[in-house]
This record gives sequence, structure tokens and C-alpha cells, in this order.
Amino acid sequence: MLVNKSMRIFLLTLICAALGACAPKSDELVIKIGHVAPMSGPQAHHGKDNENGALLAIEDLNAKGLVIGGKKARFELVAEDDGADPKQGAAVAQKLVDANVNGVIGHLNSGTTIPASTIYSNAGIPQISPSSTNPKYTRQGYKTAFRVVANDMQLGGVLGRYAVNDLKGKTFAVIDDKTAYGEGVANEFNKSLLAAGGKVVATEHTTDKSTDFQAILTTVKGANPDIVFYGGMDAQAGPLLRQMKQLGIKAKLMGGDGACTTGMIKLAGEALGNDNVYCAEAGGVEEGKKKAMDDFRARYKAKYNLDVILYAPYVYDAVMVMATAMQQANSAEPAKYLPVLAKIDYEGVTGHIIFDEYGDIKNGALTIYTYKDNSRSEIAVVK
Repeated sequence: MLVNKSMRIFLLTLICAALGACAPKSDELVIKIGHVAPMSGPQAHHGKDNENGALLAIEDLNAKGLVIGGKKARFELVAEDDGADPKQGAAVAQKLVDANVNGVIGHLNSGTTIPASTIYSNAGIPQISPSSTNPKYTRQGYKTAFRVVANDMQLGGVLGRYAVNDLKGKTFAVIDDKTAYGEGVANEFNKSLLAAGGKVVATEHTTDKSTDFQAILTTVKGANPDIVFYGGMDAQAGPLLRQMKQLGIKAKLMGGDGACTTGMIKLAGEALGNDNVYCAEAGGVEEGKKKAMDDFRARYKAKYNLDVILYAPYVYDAVMVMATAMQQANSAEPAKYLPVLAKIDYEGVTGHIIFDEYGDIKNGALTIYTYKDNSRSEIAVVK
């Protein structure tokens, strides 16, 4: 039987109506939240941790049945992989802009966050990084850039003072992975330890893809430091520590938040030891507010059968902060909710979130950790 064009359109319309698949419901507002992290390469475990935090937030928001602009809001996550590569980060940022996302949570790394922030700023799309700590990110004058963790000036400063005043280190080797994050936190640590009276006896560089550190560690061994500081991620910090022990380097290892993960336990293996590694996480919950974080970790474990690695709670809060700004502005349009986001006052699982004039979190907390008996042990939460 021949079916003319009008009949085909009529039949397709009937099928679409029956399946509810042709177009969004007129009373529904679809809100697209972009999320970017390395989902491939050596930092993929961090990327998955971040994405899981975002998905959990999206699920909770949709369960609430929020009404924004007179319509029921349905949140969707538009996830992209930047491979921790600045060029790839810029490319996926433009992809999200072209997809007309309502906001972006990410990127994970400072090296990808900073170039991407220019693209989001030009498009007027709000961006909240849950983990990028390089100060430059929020010092570019972009009104669209925010972060929910402390920056490297705070992180490196705290670690440098702790290394000299509490660990009684006198001589230091400083190694970084030459990324915006690793170099940034290493530089701030360097400034702080010098101000506290410490001495740098070796400065070395590697990359965020390296696995063999024998050459630089041979130089470090010759300098005989009390403490080795590594600016970079756990994927390199773990093998670095193993190779330190193989070469007989007895110095303690210190690192920033990228190396301050539960993943270090497996990555470092027997080299981890007890009280041999000290690090700080750009975030932390003080006594009296830990129940919310503990509850989140339990929910995360139940949902994914995985432990939180590091930043999933901050990603969760970043999504919730963005959604709260939309609700308070009664609009998901970036230009309308952006001014509300800048003045947000939100109590999250990671603590109280208020942004300063740069978009940095006010009074950002830091948590100092060590490792004992194959587990991460909290020493103190400081601000």
C-alpha cells in the first residue's frame, strides 16, 4: 500500500505522542549541566570519582521535583573527557558551549580549567571548579569563574609551615610535574618553607605522565633532604615513593591534595609505611559538621560500591550550589542566575559555601593527613 507524505507525518505524530519521545513536555524545563574531568589516562580514577559525585547530585535534584520559571525542572548531566590535557580541555569547553549547557562543573585540573574558563567567560556560562587550586583561575577577572575549595596559596602555605614547624624539616627537595597545578602548589610550598626557615637543597621536574623517576631521585638522594615535596597527582606520587624507598632515600614525602587520596594506599604499596607521607586536602569538615560528610560517603559507597577518592563531595556541592542559584533566581538562564550565584550562601556536605569577590570560597578549609596502617589518618582541619 502506498502511503502519501501527509499520512506518513500523521502516523509519525501518533507514534511520537504514544511514546512521548518527540519533544520535551511543554511544562518541563530541561537544564543541562556540563561536567568535565579526565575520564581517560592516568587520572581517570579521579575523573570517575568527580563524575559520580555529579551524577548523585543530579539524581537528588530530579527527585526533589524543583519548579523553576513555572516549569518542573529536569536536570541532565552532559559529561566530557578532557584527558587532563589543556588543548583537549579547551575543545570540550567549546563543545559544551555549542551544546547550550546552562552551567559547567569542572574542570578537575588547573591546567585544563584555566584555558577553558576563557571560553566559558566569553559565552557567559557560569563555571564552578570543584578541585582546581591554581590562584590564576579566579584572578583573570572573569565573573563566571568560581571554586569550592581552597587555592594553592593557602594549601602550599599551610604545608610549608607544617613541614618546618611541626615535622621539624630543615632541608627539602621540591619536585613538580610541570602542570599548572603541580608547579603552582610546589611554588607556594617553596615560598612558605623558606619563610619558615627551611632550605631547598634540590629542585626537580617531571611530567604528569611519567612512571620512571630514577634519574631525578638519584640527584635528590645526593642532596640528602629531610623531606621531599611532590607537586602533582597520586598516579605519579605513589610510584615516586616506591622508587624513593628502592634507592634508599629515607626522607618523608609530602604532597598537595592531588596526592592526598585513598588511592595512594594501593599506588605506593609497602613504601607507604606509617607516618611516612604527609599531605593536605583542599577542603575539610570541622568537628560538629562531619555527619553530613559521613552520610554522603556512605550514600556514595552504597550507590557505586566504591569509596570516595577525593573530590566527589565537592562536585556534589558544586552542582547543588548552581541549582540553588537557579532556583533562587527562578531561572536557568546563565545571565539571570549568575548574579545570584555570586552571592550564594549555601550549607553543603563539605561545609559553608560563600564566594568572595574573585569567586574563591571564603574561609576555605584545609585538612592535613598522614597514612597509618594502610589508611589515611586525619591530623587537623585548618583555615
